[in-house]
Amino acid sequence: MPDQPATLRRDTIDADPDMATLLAARPHLRMDALDGLLFEGVPLQHIARETGTPVWVTGAGTLRARYRRLAEAMREAGLGARIHYAIKANDHLAVLRVLAAEGAGADVVSGGELMRAVEAGIAPERIVFSGVGKTAEEMRLALRLGIGQLNLESAEELSLLSGIAEAMGAEARVALRVNPDVDALTHAKISTGKAGDKFGIAYADAAALYARAAALPGIVPLGFAVHIGSQIATPAPFRAAFERIAALVARVRESGHAVRMVDCGGGLGISYRDEAEGSPRAFAGAIAATLGGLGLDLAIEPGRWLVGPSGVLLTRVIRVKQDGGAPPFVVLDSAMNDLLRPSLYEAWHGVVPLSAADAAGPAAPAHLVGPVCETGDTLARHRTLPLLTDGAAVAILDTGAYGAVMSSTYNARPLAAQVLVDGERWAVIRPRQPVEALWRDESVPDWIGPASPASPAE
Repeated sequence: MPDQPATLRRDTIDADPDMATLLAARPHLRMDALDGLLFEGVPLQHIARETGTPVWVTGAGTLRARYRRLAEAMREAGLGARIHYAIKANDHLAVLRVLAAEGAGADVVSGGELMRAVEAGIAPERIVFSGVGKTAEEMRLALRLGIGQLNLESAEELSLLSGIAEAMGAEARVALRVNPDVDALTHAKISTGKAGDKFGIAYADAAALYARAAALPGIVPLGFAVHIGSQIATPAPFRAAFERIAALVARVRESGHAVRMVDCGGGLGISYRDEAEGSPRAFAGAIAATLGGLGLDLAIEPGRWLVGPSGVLLTRVIRVKQDGGAPPFVVLDSAMNDLLRPSLYEAWHGVVPLSAADAAGPAAPAHLVGPVCETGDTLARHRTLPLLTDGAAVAILDTGAYGAVMSSTYNARPLAAQVLVDGERWAVIRPRQPVEALWRDESVPDWIGPASPASPAE
């Protein structure tokens, strides 16, 4: 997900932070004179040599530290808010288990994510099911498992769930997700709380629909949910949204209906380049100031803020392609099929060599590109970096969120390996996909006939 609107995107060389600045802002990374770039206590050069590249690396210790910082901010504000990790950001079982051990629940948006959360050991009652397109089958699964809450996003969805719950003899605990028509001041593709966005129930319709929910069989209305977007750096948009939700709670209670909880969503931003990171304390303060005195159970749904800085992508230079007098193209063995964000959102990610010797070399502008047959397969443009030669390895920073989880096998490129570091320990948590696996589940109808042997060149 992008760090800023495309209209504000900066391509100038002098706007980029240098490597010392990037590392200073990321205490889990350190450049050692002998071992090169360390992630927690593990030399990344060692991982790159042992597993090959590209390879995703996630830091368990970094995940724990960020979760605890967020949880402490909620406690300091006197909120006691439940934390449901938005697993769409990074759904690997190892990541889910690290966070579950810290006390996190899960926010899921598909039946597959729901089953992943359960497989990772997250109790169903600690799972919230969000999203605009829940199918009847997914609703039945959620009710069979007894999940804690379904966040409903339309009158149509409410009617469907009521019928399913009544037929099953079950009770569906629901919150109505409200679209507060608040501009999150983020990229248009990740804004979710403005009128015209596909998410949520129109604010003007929410009170009446809540009353309807209270009268429907099989439905137990708990309260409201709101999520206005992603990569939000300041508390003002949060506060504006929560003020509208607080007014809605008061209105519904005045009409005689109980409102027990509000799910405040997520969206807290991180620093990819040199922008300010979203503050957990400011986020908690916005919740406390608007909803804290209403006697509500509260919940939040962080994703990117927890896992984004907790991951890097290691990749190696295939070759350096000179382009006359223009900056050269540094062709990497990772591509847009691995890390989609730069191609999709023009997103900016820091790049740091793994070798201390490479990092200390003379710097010059370069374009970092992948081998995929698309001009859009560009990972960084006009980036001032040490001169990289064939075989040099680099880390692409802050790829823990919307990195591996958005990967594909486009151009018949197997999925990269994944590694978890934890202090000075590390382990492969997903091996590199064998190329044969790309067609293992494919079949050819009998009428097509057998493959013909290749004809020799004439």
